[in-house]
Amino acid sequence: MANFSKSNVPQFSVEVYQNEFLPEGGREVNAIVTVTSTGGGTTGGIPLAGSTPSPAYGPGQGPDAAVVLMVDCSGSMDYPPTKMRNARDATAAAIDALREGTRFAVVAGTHVAKDVYPGNGRLAVADQQTRAQAKDALRKLSAGGGTAIGTWLRLADRLLGAAEVDIRHGILLTDGRNEHEAPEDLRGALDSCAGRFTCDARGVGTDWEVKEVTGIAAALLGTADIVADPAGLAADFTRMMENAMGKEVADVALRLWTPVGVEIRFVKQVAPTVADLTGRRTEAGPRAGDYPTGSWGDESRDYHVCVLVPEAGIGQEMLAARVSLILPDPSGAGAPQTLSQGLVRAVWTDDMVASTSINPQVAHYTGQAELAQVIQQGLDARKSGDFDGATAKLGRAVQLASASGNQDTAKLLSKVVDVVDAATGTVRLKAKVAEADEMTLETRSTKTVRVKK
Repeated sequence: MANFSKSNVPQFSVEVYQNEFLPEGGREVNAIVTVTSTGGGTTGGIPLAGSTPSPAYGPGQGPDAAVVLMVDCSGSMDYPPTKMRNARDATAAAIDALREGTRFAVVAGTHVAKDVYPGNGRLAVADQQTRAQAKDALRKLSAGGGTAIGTWLRLADRLLGAAEVDIRHGILLTDGRNEHEAPEDLRGALDSCAGRFTCDARGVGTDWEVKEVTGIAAALLGTADIVADPAGLAADFTRMMENAMGKEVADVALRLWTPVGVEIRFVKQVAPTVADLTGRRTEAGPRAGDYPTGSWGDESRDYHVCVLVPEAGIGQEMLAARVSLILPDPSGAGAPQTLSQGLVRAVWTDDMVASTSINPQVAHYTGQAELAQVIQQGLDARKSGDFDGATAKLGRAVQLASASGNQDTAKLLSKVVDVVDAATGTVRLKAKVAEADEMTLETRSTKTVRVKK
């Protein structure tokens, strides 16, 4: 196993969990690939046992990083007026959490985007003076205008793209729907920004569109969440910035090589959240493709790889796939570096017990992926008035959450349905549901728990 070794940079390891045994004629091979990085800071994945949320570097040390904070300043941020004040305070708290020497900028977002600090298309370098100047600029922000998030992202991309840094990250706050540009404009902005920087997105209050905010985070490999009470923004922004400051390696790719005749069904991240990476493949040579994973610090993530192999007879075996962690050469001139790798195997047997046993990790994450799906389907059915369909889907969600030990999701579901019997998924839709509770369940529906030991 190859490991990436560099002072104060994470070392990566890959572990493969699977039942490699197939019955005669069997073709589908499933594996859970656990990727762990150690030796950096903590980021938005699953922190390792005993890790702390602070980077592994001392003051002023660490990889070169640039962060752009995008603050919604549309007219709706004045209703109530405390919302704009909380947004200013939260952004100030995030600026305080910047590591010394980090490049940064603040963008005010309305139907246009304006870099309000430091201005003129530049980035500031974080120190005591620039932090104070940035917070002075924040105090002058006021609400007015519309919402065109694509313009905010494109400006952030221009600012970040001009910086010679290892890590590029955005933090985006919105309180409303993206009503002042066409959906294809936002999609075009996300397509052009994907792979250039990562971005965490937050919706404050309850007047924003969940699928817009989660779509931004998914496209830019960041986190999405709701802050229903604006008073919670400062703590959330501080955590986000601490996580961003803990990132040590950017642009890590999961490379999947498959032999001739093997077909890839899907590649999904399944922990800490469910994210389908199948359609994000870029070709990387003969029978190899790269799937983006974003930036890493001290954390562990799980991926579900499913491939179809050619039929084979009893006693035969083959390499079904090779999974590697790849770090590109920053200059683009040299060969990418293999950080670690693992193998997915297929062995055909006439032992029915061996070939029909489902690997516990595969079974668990198959259920977690279904949990995320049925929550979305159930909430969509509820919104469209299909209450029978909503009851069935959300009942299945309760059953899956209970069986897998996903207590956080179970608690969120209990605010939308009355649980009669969790084990069988018997529920009743609540007659009245707070909008914040429904939006929280939808926003956090993709969060998963790991396999119970």
